[in-house]
Amino acid sequence: MQFTVLSTSLSPNSRSRRLAFLSAGVLEAQGHSVSVLDLRALPLPAFDDDQSYRHPNVEPYREAIANADGVLLALPVYNWATGSGAKNLIELTGSHSPERGLSAVWFDRVVTFLVAGGLPHSYTAHHPLALGLMTDFKCIVNPYHVYATGDDWDGDDLRPVCSLRLRRSLSVATELSERLRERTYRSTWEL
Repeated sequence: MQFTVLSTSLSPNSRSRRLAFLSAGVLEAQGHSVSVLDLRALPLPAFDDDQSYRHPNVEPYREAIANADGVLLALPVYNWATGSGAKNLIELTGSHSPERGLSAVWFDRVVTFLVAGGLPHSYTAHHPLALGLMTDFKCIVNPYHVYATGDDWDGDDLRPVCSLRLRRSLSVATELSERLRERTYRSTWEL
């Protein structure tokens, strides 16, 4: 199966980026094909609903999402909300305007969240973003997600409880993606 892992933090010491690469490693070890795109390595312009669509770095993200059986969205939590990089990425790749040659690539994707935060009580900070993906693009959001704070890490490795949560989340992501791979419906903009 094909998975796309999107690391959306711009922090040089990002823990969500570590979650992204740990996840990619687990999926690759299971024999899946994995594309990892990192906003630090492949930056995107700020969304302006105009010229930003033409930026050369937008297309690799669009292709990776469109070709994925499952998408893993790694993001940080700042000030009780998801980091702006994830929303900017979704805005640039989720726009649908046939007259401008744009087609949203998020429709019907299985999405798994990999979230890094500072405090334990922000573990639902990604829910508004998840709801937007479900409502606008009919994404299937994995009910299992990873939320890791600084206490969940031992150096560059996850502590055992969080590591188990990551593996469980990836297992569910794989099963959902596999079962929905051959679905007969295709969503588009609708009420």
